[in-house]
Amino acid sequence: MNVELAEERILVLTDRFSMEHAEGRAWTKRIDAFGAMAMMGNLLSRPRDDEFELVYRERRLQPFWRLASSATYTYERTREHALPLPAEVTEIEICGQTLPVAGGRATITGKESCHEVRRREVLIDALTGLTHPDYAQYLDFPAVESSAEGLSALSAQGAVVVPPHTKGSMLVRDALAQTIGKIDADRVLEETLRLEAVDLYYRPIYAFRYRRQGREAVVEFDALTGVIKAQGGSTFEQHLGKVLDPTFLLDVSAEAANLFIPGATVAKIVLVKGMEMHRRHQSKAD
Repeated sequence: MNVELAEERILVLTDRFSMEHAEGRAWTKRIDAFGAMAMMGNLLSRPRDDEFELVYRERRLQPFWRLASSATYTYERTREHALPLPAEVTEIEICGQTLPVAGGRATITGKESCHEVRRREVLIDALTGLTHPDYAQYLDFPAVESSAEGLSALSAQGAVVVPPHTKGSMLVRDALAQTIGKIDADRVLEETLRLEAVDLYYRPIYAFRYRRQGREAVVEFDALTGVIKAQGGSTFEQHLGKVLDPTFLLDVSAEAANLFIPGATVAKIVLVKGMEMHRRHQSKAD
């Protein structure tokens, strides 16, 4: 089996809306953020603006993975095919070969030439590990290719850069394993497994935490779609100003060596590639 692995990439999606715009929009949803009781109170008497205090704001970059993989197979096989014929036919000649007919069918033996391409693409929340097909909408927005060092620079400028919780090596392992399937072949001419994309996307989100009567609530604003999340929002100030580990992108380790795909040496190739990446980052750091 031939195995081809794409270069890992970090892509930072470009903000469509500014912090000022986001803050203005979030302010209109501050009452909703405090839940049903606050909204019910609003029906009786609208809360005054001075009852709300903006105690924290952040622009954060939140990660998700895009993995695309494909498997290509070219192969041959010899198979028998039943050819239905009228009841009166007793035998049939095909390509100079006379075939008997029984029960209104003749059996033809032939060599089949086959070609299959199986492709799989998944979008995965890098914090929860759950697939999110709806993240496909973000792929239509402009993005700038970056690096671990580039993300650290953004962090130094005040952005909250959230590191991925799900390991790249585990996702790569699953992507490759799920792309490969069984084929019904006598002779395999081509068998190629491609990891077409290992992209770690960072999407910008603005978050605003308000305080009212001793309680706090967060409103999130999607800096790409403009969608506001007035309830259940969160902030990530624990990552504010932190420097990222430059080896986090594809953290291939001993666990990747446990990958087993019949007829392939993917584990070895992925592990070697991860070690090369680690050495490359180390040499840059030195």
